[in-house]
Amino acid sequence: MNFPFYIARRYLFSKKSHNAINIISMVSVCGVVVATIALVCTLSVYNGFSDLVSSLFSDFDPELKITPRTGKVFDPGTVAIRQVKDLPEVAVVGEVLQDNALVRYKERQNIVVVKGVDDQFSRLTHINDVLLDGEFILQDEVVNYATLGIGLAYSLGINVGFVSPLEIYAPKRDERVNMTNPATSFNLEYAYISAVFRLNQQVYDEDYMLVPISLARELFRYEKEVSALELKLVDKADVETVKKQIRSLLGEGFVVQDRFEQQEASFRMMQIEKWMTFLILSFILAIALFNVVGSLCMLMIEKQGDVQTLKNMGADNALIRQVFLFEGWMISGFGAIIGIGIGVLLCFLQQEFGLLQLGQTTDAFIINAYPVRVELGDIVAVFLTVVSIGFLSAWYPVRYLGKRWLQ
Repeated sequence: MNFPFYIARRYLFSKKSHNAINIISMVSVCGVVVATIALVCTLSVYNGFSDLVSSLFSDFDPELKITPRTGKVFDPGTVAIRQVKDLPEVAVVGEVLQDNALVRYKERQNIVVVKGVDDQFSRLTHINDVLLDGEFILQDEVVNYATLGIGLAYSLGINVGFVSPLEIYAPKRDERVNMTNPATSFNLEYAYISAVFRLNQQVYDEDYMLVPISLARELFRYEKEVSALELKLVDKADVETVKKQIRSLLGEGFVVQDRFEQQEASFRMMQIEKWMTFLILSFILAIALFNVVGSLCMLMIEKQGDVQTLKNMGADNALIRQVFLFEGWMISGFGAIIGIGIGVLLCFLQQEFGLLQLGQTTDAFIINAYPVRVELGDIVAVFLTVVSIGFLSAWYPVRYLGKRWLQ
């Protein structure tokens, strides 16, 4: 066993002549343990909420989405697009035509995002799993149907089964507004409401309306153009590999996005919040490790006799400094290991039994308990952070304050 480490271990666990030193050492370890538990649990909760948001978006967003880099629409019949559709990893391809429009129902109106989709949309997404009322139907032999977000349906005062159709207005492209008769400057289409969905995401629930792509083309005056292609891959297909392959086929004129990139702003904000919280808790950890400075200072004062004995036996100042450095490192190291163990255990218990609830009322939120997911990368980051701050907190008193006592 390393000699400085052996002496440091004895100092850490042996009883000191002054009981205050034992208390300060235990307080130092407990401070590190509590801060480490907070770091592990907080990062795991952020991971859980990230998974929750990802699952909500996955009900509506496709695995891969192709959009033009410039302009609103593109021709889906080009050779490159056909090559993408023929890839063996691509299971379903859906065409989308999306733009803003004005929706009116009797005396109420709202600006909405009209998303025209084809019959493949129900296979691309889990739209049927998020319907609150009605059935997802695009059209029949007589009329077109629309599926609205719950917030939009509420603002328009409508629900499934209403006999009057929605009026959908869109300005005519490449035409000036007729000031004498503005109504002639708009295209008008009708759709009956067939279903209401809820994703618990404001951007979709309050603004989106699904209609047949044929109605969207009539409304926005397009023949065969689309604003996006949405893809579903075969089982076990690697999304990153297929995404790179599609990018190489389409070139720089198109943008290929996975689910995280489609909602990049939301996920990036969550990551920023996660690591800002990590930084704040790291400062708290640094304050807790100031106890190590006091503990080492008092220990060096108490062990001056032992230091002199070691010197008489031939130990130099470097070896004696290593003893006290190991002492400080063990305080942070043991605290980190114990804290990580307890933190992971608490996360497991929360995951299995939902000990910490979001609210007192059942089903008031999407989930009842705080979601958690432990990531190995987070555990490594927490351990390295604790050990690094612990190294600095031990190095300072030994390097500077020890000059006086190690003469």
